[in-house]
Amino acid sequence: MNQQHRGDVGIAEHRRAARLSNAGLQVPGPPTWMRWLPAGYVAAILMLEPLTPVQWPVSFLLIALPAIAAFTRGPVGVAAVTVFAVSFEAVLAGTPCCAGRSAHDLWERHYVASYVSTTLVGILGTALAAHRKRQEAHLLHANSVAEALMHTLLRPVPHQVGHVLAASLYHPAEAGTMVGGDLFDICATEAGERAIIGDVRGKGLQAVRTVADVLGSFRQAAYEPGDLLQVAVSMERRIAREADAVLDDELFVTAALLEYDARANHVMIINHGHIEPVLISCGEVHALTGPPALPLGLGTLSADPPAAYTHRFTRGDVLLLCTDGLVEARDHSGSFYPLIDRLRHRFAGRPAPAPIDVIDFLDVDLPRHARALHDDVAILAIAPHGRP
Repeated sequence: MNQQHRGDVGIAEHRRAARLSNAGLQVPGPPTWMRWLPAGYVAAILMLEPLTPVQWPVSFLLIALPAIAAFTRGPVGVAAVTVFAVSFEAVLAGTPCCAGRSAHDLWERHYVASYVSTTLVGILGTALAAHRKRQEAHLLHANSVAEALMHTLLRPVPHQVGHVLAASLYHPAEAGTMVGGDLFDICATEAGERAIIGDVRGKGLQAVRTVADVLGSFRQAAYEPGDLLQVAVSMERRIAREADAVLDDELFVTAALLEYDARANHVMIINHGHIEPVLISCGEVHALTGPPALPLGLGTLSADPPAAYTHRFTRGDVLLLCTDGLVEARDHSGSFYPLIDRLRHRFAGRPAPAPIDVIDFLDVDLPRHARALHDDVAILAIAPHGRP
């Protein structure tokens, strides 16, 4: 890989990380129609006022204007709208019209009551706007804490890890959240580059706790002496202890573990009930099938140990690992996202892509297929370092 391509990849990764970070730290703003609602409300009053008799002056409807503004404006804005509403009520009350209204109506007791009511509503609206601003600041702080937690658990994948290039993508299903039940990681060890991708059963804080346990177990076991099977056994014991601690007999994690041997040019995989890895190689795209194993946490249900299988993995290949949130994303007709077909359409018969190219494609293509995600999406792509 030449230096220019490396620079382009680094810039693309930096921009994508910045987009994800900024998205997590933004408080969703009100819709456009709500921002224009106060102005539309005043326009409606102006159109109705000349048509009403003196017994029912529509200017009294301005009492609600500060409350309407409180949904989208800050405290200063609501206070300004309140002053405008009271002043406009006085203008309308003192403007003669065909119904016989005179300037003396300006201080008529009903209009004075309207001024007082509008002022009181304005004070309450200002307090409401101030409270809303505090809540938004609290939400922004909570999002920043969640982002810090996400980067602690799901550490950003470096562009190069040992002898492989890597890229990743994570999309939580729930808008405004930064962490969920999906996980991935990759590290360079003496035995080779080892990676994991997994999906914890369940949602919420308990799922986050299990994610932390799984990743902690992997990060410890991956560096210890032993083969990939021993890593899987160590993680199985950790999940079993976690299940006992939380009193959950049905706690399990589907996961795919892999180990890349750069000298032998092959990758070893142990699939614990997870989605099969997808290989992009020589312009072809296909799933790497092998003997399945029970999900982590359910190993005691079988007397057979998990079996590993190997596949050739050379320069120019890209191996894609994902969670079921990707392949089970539905479009408006209920059809699942056709991962292999979409990858073939994009990369078949073309020069070998880099991991970041695959991730960027899926980051754009998935939202085109499914406008809303109903499950977390985690994707990890790796490739041997260098080009053929």
